[in-house]
Amino acid sequence: MSASRQALWAVSIALASALFFTCTYVLNRAAANAGGHWAWTAALRYLFTLPMLLVAMPLLGGVRPVWRAIRAHPGPWLLWSGIGFVLFYLCLSYAASSGPSWLVAGTFQLTVIAGMLCAPFLYRDARARIPLPALATGAVIVAGVLLLQLGHGGGRLDRAGWIALVCVAIGAVAYPLGNRGLLLHLEKTGTELNATQRVFGMTLASQPLWWAVALYAGIEAGPPPTGQVALAAGVALGAGVIATVLFFQATGMVRNDPTALAAAEAMQAAEILFATVIGALWLGEAWPQGRALAGACVVMLGIVAFSVVAARAAAGNDRRVKELRSDRGG
Repeated sequence: MSASRQALWAVSIALASALFFTCTYVLNRAAANAGGHWAWTAALRYLFTLPMLLVAMPLLGGVRPVWRAIRAHPGPWLLWSGIGFVLFYLCLSYAASSGPSWLVAGTFQLTVIAGMLCAPFLYRDARARIPLPALATGAVIVAGVLLLQLGHGGGRLDRAGWIALVCVAIGAVAYPLGNRGLLLHLEKTGTELNATQRVFGMTLASQPLWWAVALYAGIEAGPPPTGQVALAAGVALGAGVIATVLFFQATGMVRNDPTALAAAEAMQAAEILFATVIGALWLGEAWPQGRALAGACVVMLGIVAFSVVAARAAAGNDRRVKELRSDRGG
Protein backbone atom coordinates (compact mmCIF):
# COMPACT_ATOMS: atom_id res chain seq x y z
CA MET A 1 0.00 0.00 0.00
CA SER A 2 1.35 3.45 -0.91
CA ALA A 3 2.20 5.93 1.84
CA SER A 4 -0.54 8.36 0.76
CA ARG A 5 -3.15 5.63 0.68
CA GLN A 6 -2.09 4.33 4.07
CA ALA A 7 -2.30 7.86 5.48
CA LEU A 8 -5.82 8.22 4.07
CA TRP A 9 -6.85 4.94 5.67
CA ALA A 10 -5.34 6.00 8.99
CA VAL A 11 -7.25 9.30 8.97
CA SER A 12 -10.49 7.47 8.10
CA ILE A 13 -9.99 4.98 10.95
CA ALA A 14 -9.16 7.84 13.35
CA LEU A 15 -12.37 9.60 12.31
CA ALA A 16 -14.33 6.42 13.02
CA SER A 17 -12.66 6.21 16.44
CA ALA A 18 -13.76 9.80 17.19
CA LEU A 19 -17.34 8.78 16.39
CA PHE A 20 -17.19 5.92 18.89
CA PHE A 21 -15.42 8.07 21.51
CA THR A 22 -18.43 10.40 21.26
CA CYS A 23 -20.49 7.62 22.87
CA THR A 24 -19.04 8.75 26.20
CA TYR A 25 -20.56 12.24 26.03
CA VAL A 26 -23.88 11.45 24.38
CA LEU A 27 -24.79 8.27 26.28
CA ASN A 28 -23.68 9.75 29.63
CA ARG A 29 -25.89 12.74 28.94
CA ALA A 30 -28.78 10.42 28.07
CA ALA A 31 -28.30 8.58 31.38
CA ALA A 32 -28.25 11.89 33.27
CA ASN A 33 -31.42 13.06 31.51
CA ALA A 34 -33.14 9.83 32.54
CA GLY A 35 -32.26 10.42 36.18
CA GLY A 36 -29.47 7.86 36.46
CA HIS A 37 -27.01 8.47 39.30
CA TRP A 38 -23.64 9.75 38.09
CA ALA A 39 -21.71 7.23 40.24
CA TRP A 40 -23.50 4.32 38.58
CA THR A 41 -22.73 5.83 35.17
CA ALA A 42 -19.03 5.88 36.06
CA ALA A 43 -18.73 2.49 37.75
CA LEU A 44 -20.78 0.51 35.25
CA ARG A 45 -18.69 1.67 32.28
CA TYR A 46 -15.48 0.13 33.67
CA LEU A 47 -17.17 -2.89 35.22
CA PHE A 48 -18.44 -3.70 31.72
CA THR A 49 -15.20 -2.76 29.96
CA LEU A 50 -13.13 -5.38 31.82
CA PRO A 51 -14.93 -8.51 30.52
CA MET A 52 -15.24 -6.99 27.04
CA LEU A 53 -11.49 -6.38 26.86
CA LEU A 54 -10.81 -9.80 28.40
CA VAL A 55 -12.53 -11.45 25.44
CA ALA A 56 -10.40 -9.46 22.98
CA MET A 57 -7.04 -9.74 24.78
CA PRO A 58 -5.93 -13.08 23.23
CA LEU A 59 -5.83 -11.24 19.88
CA LEU A 60 -4.27 -8.05 21.29
CA GLY A 61 -1.15 -9.17 23.14
CA GLY A 62 -2.54 -11.48 25.82
CA VAL A 63 -3.33 -11.14 29.52
CA ARG A 64 -0.32 -12.94 31.03
CA PRO A 65 2.27 -10.14 30.50
CA VAL A 66 -0.15 -7.63 32.05
CA TRP A 67 -0.84 -9.79 35.08
CA ARG A 68 2.89 -10.34 35.63
CA ALA A 69 3.51 -6.57 35.46
CA ILE A 70 0.75 -5.79 37.98
CA ARG A 71 1.86 -8.51 40.42
CA ALA A 72 5.47 -7.27 40.27
CA HIS A 73 4.56 -3.62 41.03
CA PRO A 74 0.92 -3.30 42.25
CA GLY A 75 1.43 0.15 43.83
CA PRO A 76 2.10 2.18 40.65
CA TRP A 77 -0.69 0.38 38.80
CA LEU A 78 -3.20 1.19 41.56
CA LEU A 79 -2.00 4.81 41.77
CA TRP A 80 -1.97 5.67 38.07
CA SER A 81 -5.16 3.76 37.20
CA GLY A 82 -6.87 5.51 40.14
CA ILE A 83 -5.88 8.88 38.69
CA GLY A 84 -6.11 8.12 34.98
CA PHE A 85 -9.33 6.11 34.99
CA VAL A 86 -11.23 6.54 38.27
CA LEU A 87 -10.72 10.25 38.99
CA PHE A 88 -11.00 11.06 35.28
CA TYR A 89 -14.29 9.28 34.71
CA LEU A 90 -15.92 10.22 38.00
CA CYS A 91 -15.41 13.88 37.04
CA LEU A 92 -16.69 13.34 33.51
CA SER A 93 -19.78 11.45 34.68
CA TYR A 94 -20.63 14.08 37.29
CA ALA A 95 -20.32 16.83 34.67
CA ALA A 96 -22.69 15.05 32.28
CA SER A 97 -25.72 16.44 34.12
CA SER A 98 -24.53 20.04 33.77
CA GLY A 99 -25.13 20.76 30.10
CA PRO A 100 -25.43 19.41 26.55
CA SER A 101 -23.03 16.71 25.38
CA TRP A 102 -21.21 19.10 23.00
CA LEU A 103 -20.30 21.31 25.98
CA VAL A 104 -18.64 18.45 27.85
CA ALA A 105 -17.04 17.14 24.65
CA GLY A 106 -15.60 20.54 23.82
CA THR A 107 -14.32 21.24 27.33
CA PHE A 108 -12.69 17.82 27.58
CA GLN A 109 -10.46 18.68 24.63
CA LEU A 110 -8.29 20.40 27.26
CA THR A 111 -6.76 16.93 27.57
CA VAL A 112 -4.86 17.69 24.35
CA ILE A 113 -2.66 20.17 26.23
CA ALA A 114 -2.92 18.65 29.72
CA GLY A 115 -0.32 15.97 29.01
CA MET A 116 2.12 18.63 27.90
CA LEU A 117 1.55 20.68 31.06
CA CYS A 118 2.06 17.57 33.23
CA ALA A 119 5.46 16.88 31.68
CA PRO A 120 7.58 19.09 34.01
CA PHE A 121 6.15 17.27 37.05
CA LEU A 122 6.77 13.78 35.65
CA TYR A 123 10.04 13.83 33.74
CA ARG A 124 13.62 14.63 34.66
CA ASP A 125 15.02 14.72 31.13
CA ALA A 126 14.42 16.65 27.90
CA ARG A 127 10.76 15.63 27.92
CA ALA A 128 10.15 17.99 30.86
CA ARG A 129 10.48 21.04 28.60
CA ILE A 130 7.29 22.61 27.27
CA PRO A 131 7.83 23.88 23.72
CA LEU A 132 6.59 27.44 23.22
CA PRO A 133 4.76 26.78 19.89
CA ALA A 134 2.76 23.99 21.53
CA LEU A 135 2.06 26.16 24.58
CA ALA A 136 0.81 29.00 22.37
CA THR A 137 -1.46 26.61 20.46
CA GLY A 138 -2.71 25.22 23.76
CA ALA A 139 -3.67 28.73 24.85
CA VAL A 140 -5.91 28.92 21.77
CA ILE A 141 -7.69 25.74 22.85
CA VAL A 142 -8.19 27.12 26.37
CA ALA A 143 -9.64 30.33 24.90
CA GLY A 144 -12.04 28.26 22.80
CA VAL A 145 -13.16 26.27 25.84
CA LEU A 146 -13.87 29.47 27.78
CA LEU A 147 -15.89 30.80 24.82
CA LEU A 148 -17.83 27.53 24.77
CA GLN A 149 -18.67 27.74 28.45
CA LEU A 150 -19.49 31.46 28.50
CA GLY A 151 -21.56 31.16 25.33
CA HIS A 152 -23.60 28.33 26.84
CA GLY A 153 -24.01 30.25 30.10
CA GLY A 154 -25.26 33.40 28.37
CA GLY A 155 -22.13 35.40 29.11
CA ARG A 156 -21.69 34.19 32.69
CA LEU A 157 -21.28 30.89 34.51
CA ASP A 158 -23.59 29.98 37.38
CA ARG A 159 -22.53 27.69 40.22
CA ALA A 160 -23.45 24.53 38.31
CA GLY A 161 -21.53 25.76 35.27
CA TRP A 162 -18.38 26.41 37.29
CA ILE A 163 -18.63 23.00 38.97
CA ALA A 164 -18.99 21.34 35.59
CA LEU A 165 -16.07 23.29 34.14
CA VAL A 166 -13.82 22.38 37.07
CA CYS A 167 -14.88 18.71 36.95
CA VAL A 168 -14.18 18.36 33.24
CA ALA A 169 -10.88 20.24 33.60
CA ILE A 170 -9.79 17.90 36.41
CA GLY A 171 -10.77 14.90 34.29
CA ALA A 172 -8.88 16.31 31.32
CA VAL A 173 -5.71 16.54 33.43
CA ALA A 174 -6.18 13.23 35.28
CA TYR A 175 -6.50 11.17 32.10
CA PRO A 176 -3.13 11.98 30.48
CA LEU A 177 -1.43 12.24 33.89
CA GLY A 178 -2.41 8.66 34.74
CA ASN A 179 -1.52 7.45 31.26
CA ARG A 180 1.91 9.10 31.19
CA GLY A 181 2.63 8.15 34.80
CA LEU A 182 2.09 4.49 33.98
CA LEU A 183 4.22 4.79 30.83
CA LEU A 184 7.04 6.25 32.91
CA HIS A 185 6.74 3.40 35.44
CA LEU A 186 6.90 0.82 32.64
CA GLU A 187 9.90 2.62 31.17
CA LYS A 188 11.76 2.55 34.51
CA THR A 189 11.03 -1.16 35.04
CA GLY A 190 11.80 -2.13 31.45
CA THR A 191 8.31 -3.59 30.94
CA GLU A 192 7.05 -3.84 27.36
CA LEU A 193 3.27 -3.65 26.97
CA ASN A 194 1.30 -2.49 23.95
CA ALA A 195 -1.42 0.15 24.15
CA THR A 196 -4.31 -2.27 24.53
CA GLN A 197 -2.49 -4.19 27.25
CA ARG A 198 -1.97 -0.94 29.15
CA VAL A 199 -5.66 -0.07 28.87
CA PHE A 200 -6.61 -3.57 30.04
CA GLY A 201 -4.12 -3.40 32.91
CA MET A 202 -5.39 -0.04 34.14
CA THR A 203 -8.99 -1.28 33.84
CA LEU A 204 -8.10 -4.38 35.88
CA ALA A 205 -6.09 -2.47 38.51
CA SER A 206 -8.90 0.06 39.00
CA GLN A 207 -11.57 -2.59 39.69
CA PRO A 208 -11.39 -2.37 43.53
CA LEU A 209 -12.07 1.36 43.35
CA TRP A 210 -14.90 0.85 40.86
CA TRP A 211 -16.57 -1.68 43.17
CA ALA A 212 -16.28 0.88 45.98
CA VAL A 213 -17.93 3.50 43.73
CA ALA A 214 -20.67 0.99 42.86
CA LEU A 215 -21.25 0.36 46.58
CA TYR A 216 -21.58 4.12 47.16
CA ALA A 217 -24.00 4.41 44.22
CA GLY A 218 -26.10 1.53 45.56
CA ILE A 219 -26.34 3.15 49.00
CA GLU A 220 -27.17 6.57 47.53
CA ALA A 221 -29.55 5.61 44.72
CA GLY A 222 -30.33 1.90 44.97
CA PRO A 223 -29.79 -0.44 42.00
CA PRO A 224 -29.30 1.19 38.60
CA PRO A 225 -32.27 1.26 36.24
CA THR A 226 -32.14 -1.08 33.25
CA GLY A 227 -31.82 1.82 30.82
CA GLN A 228 -28.74 3.16 32.60
CA VAL A 229 -27.14 -0.30 32.56
CA ALA A 230 -27.72 -0.54 28.81
CA LEU A 231 -26.28 2.94 28.20
CA ALA A 232 -23.20 2.17 30.29
CA ALA A 233 -22.66 -1.05 28.34
CA GLY A 234 -22.87 0.99 25.15
CA VAL A 235 -20.19 3.40 26.41
CA ALA A 236 -17.98 0.49 27.47
CA LEU A 237 -18.22 -1.18 24.07
CA GLY A 238 -18.14 1.97 21.93
CA ALA A 239 -15.56 4.12 23.74
CA GLY A 240 -13.76 1.61 25.97
CA VAL A 241 -13.13 -1.08 23.35
CA ILE A 242 -13.96 -0.14 19.74
CA ALA A 243 -12.76 3.49 19.79
CA THR A 244 -9.58 2.62 21.69
CA VAL A 245 -8.59 -0.17 19.31
CA LEU A 246 -9.40 1.96 16.24
CA PHE A 247 -7.44 4.96 17.52
CA PHE A 248 -4.29 3.02 18.29
CA GLN A 249 -4.60 1.14 15.00
CA ALA A 250 -4.79 4.46 13.14
CA THR A 251 -1.85 6.08 14.91
CA GLY A 252 0.15 2.87 14.68
CA MET A 253 -0.24 2.77 10.90
CA VAL A 254 1.41 6.19 10.49
CA ARG A 255 3.63 6.35 13.58
CA ASN A 256 6.70 7.12 11.47
CA ASP A 257 5.02 9.79 9.33
CA PRO A 258 4.64 13.00 11.42
CA THR A 259 2.30 14.69 8.93
CA ALA A 260 -0.07 11.75 8.71
CA LEU A 261 0.15 11.24 12.47
CA ALA A 262 -0.87 14.87 12.97
CA ALA A 263 -3.87 14.36 10.70
CA ALA A 264 -4.94 11.22 12.58
CA GLU A 265 -4.52 12.92 15.98
CA ALA A 266 -6.49 15.96 14.79
CA MET A 267 -9.54 13.80 14.02
CA GLN A 268 -10.44 13.91 17.72
CA ALA A 269 -11.68 17.43 17.03
CA ALA A 270 -14.59 15.77 15.22
CA GLU A 271 -15.90 14.59 18.58
CA ILE A 272 -17.41 18.05 19.11
CA LEU A 273 -19.21 17.84 15.77
CA PHE A 274 -20.47 14.31 16.41
CA ALA A 275 -21.61 15.19 19.93
CA THR A 276 -23.43 18.26 18.64
CA VAL A 277 -25.27 16.47 15.83
CA ILE A 278 -26.15 13.31 17.77
CA GLY A 279 -27.13 15.28 20.88
CA ALA A 280 -29.41 17.58 18.89
CA LEU A 281 -31.05 14.83 16.81
CA TRP A 282 -31.37 12.15 19.51
CA LEU A 283 -31.56 14.04 22.82
CA GLY A 284 -33.19 17.23 21.56
CA GLU A 285 -30.29 19.40 22.77
CA ALA A 286 -29.95 22.96 21.54
CA TRP A 287 -27.39 23.62 18.83
CA PRO A 288 -24.45 25.80 19.91
CA GLN A 289 -24.94 29.40 18.83
CA GLY A 290 -23.08 32.69 19.01
CA ARG A 291 -20.07 32.57 21.30
CA ALA A 292 -20.55 28.88 22.03
CA LEU A 293 -20.40 28.07 18.31
CA ALA A 294 -17.34 30.30 17.90
CA GLY A 295 -15.71 28.56 20.86
CA ALA A 296 -16.32 25.13 19.34
CA CYS A 297 -14.70 26.25 16.10
CA VAL A 298 -11.71 27.70 17.96
CA VAL A 299 -11.24 24.45 19.90
CA MET A 300 -11.32 22.36 16.72
CA LEU A 301 -8.87 24.64 14.93
CA GLY A 302 -6.63 24.60 18.00
CA ILE A 303 -6.58 20.80 18.10
CA VAL A 304 -5.63 20.61 14.42
CA ALA A 305 -2.88 23.20 14.91
CA PHE A 306 -1.62 21.47 18.06
CA SER A 307 -1.40 18.13 16.25
CA VAL A 308 0.64 19.71 13.46
CA VAL A 309 3.01 21.46 15.91
CA ALA A 310 3.48 18.32 18.00
CA ALA A 311 4.04 16.09 14.98
CA ARG A 312 6.67 18.44 13.56
CA ALA A 313 8.47 18.37 16.89
CA ALA A 314 8.26 14.58 16.84
CA ALA A 315 9.82 14.14 13.38
CA GLY A 316 12.67 11.70 13.71
CA ASN A 317 12.04 11.15 17.42
CA ASP A 318 10.41 7.78 18.15
CA ARG A 319 10.07 8.48 21.87
CA ARG A 320 8.13 11.69 21.25
CA VAL A 321 5.87 9.92 18.76
CA LYS A 322 5.00 7.37 21.44
CA GLU A 323 4.17 10.20 23.84
CA LEU A 324 1.84 11.75 21.28
CA ARG A 325 -0.06 8.48 21.15
CA SER A 326 -0.18 7.97 24.92
CA ASP A 327 -2.87 10.48 25.85
CA ARG A 328 -5.75 8.63 24.24
CA GLY A 329 -7.14 5.22 24.75
CA GLY A 330 -9.41 4.81 27.78
